[in-house]
Amino acid sequence: MRHWLVKQEPETYPWSRLLEDKKTIWHGIRNYQARNFMREMSKGDLVFFYNSGRAKELVGLAKVAKSAYSDPTATEGDWAAFDLRAMKSLKQPVTLQQIKADPSFQELHLVRNSRLSVMPIGEKEFKHLLDLAQTTA
Repeated sequence: MRHWLVKQEPETYPWSRLLEDKKTIWHGIRNYQARNFMREMSKGDLVFFYNSGRAKELVGLAKVAKSAYSDPTATEGDWAAFDLRAMKSLKQPVTLQQIKADPSFQELHLVRNSRLSVMPIGEKEFKHLLDLAQTTA
């Protein structure tokens, strides 16, 4: 199993909506590196949900409900989508400021390349983020 982080503007699709919807298609990503990461995702992989924009914090835990498939919203190009299922809210949101202040996270894509909307997270970093969030998987 691998671990991931997806970013979303709360004004566009907030965590609370994913909790209500229970499951959604994650589509519309038009970045090649993010697309390639999406294609590496497997059903059952755990995913942090990150509010971008002003909030800049991890707020929820989800899982990949369906591995990557052709993005139905793409009118041209070779783009991917996947299905994401909400699991639970984090007991304590983890802010970008906390993440950047922790030396163990300096290699995270969120710190190094914050523009990516889909990115992998290593096992050790994933567990540490869960600890900071006071949440279990």
